[in-house]
Amino acid sequence: MGYPGKNHKQYQTPKRPFELSRIEEETRLVIEYGLRNKREVWIAKGALKKYRKAAREIIALQSTGSEQERIEQKREELLGSLQRSGMISENAGIDDVLALRIEQHLDRRLQTQVYRRGFARSPKQARQFITHGHISIGGRRVTIPGYFVNAREQEYISYAGSSPLVSDVHAERQRIAKVGR
Repeated sequence: MGYPGKNHKQYQTPKRPFELSRIEEETRLVIEYGLRNKREVWIAKGALKKYRKAAREIIALQSTGSEQERIEQKREELLGSLQRSGMISENAGIDDVLALRIEQHLDRRLQTQVYRRGFARSPKQARQFITHGHISIGGRRVTIPGYFVNAREQEYISYAGSSPLVSDVHAERQRIAKVGR
């Protein structure tokens, strides 16, 4: 057991480092979502791996038929957590958890939300706006592009109050408006 204050890896590297199809897929995701490197893809894959493992454990408990109330509690916890985060819909089941794709996880990142909601012209510019402190969620400045945005936080994404981008006459805001049309 290591020192609890020390940061530990949040991802696992691929087992086959030179698999061409995986490398091409990861490169496509890095370009499409404006990620810094493939490590951010591996972090998203690790999160999906945890969700799928929990779903498989629930299915295994159902097949044994033991303690129905405990199974239902675990099922509701997993589905409720994913519904609050916006990864699955309200009427989704365990099969939907197993069918999650990495794109669904990457879509919940703040960087992607800023780009998709029209606050930036590209994913790279969205990342820049976030790290420079131009974006806030509910009035609170967030400077982490990989911040996981919950479904209820999504509508509170805006420009930070002290940012020069708040003004509609800012040159970059006018460029963004032209691209958005």
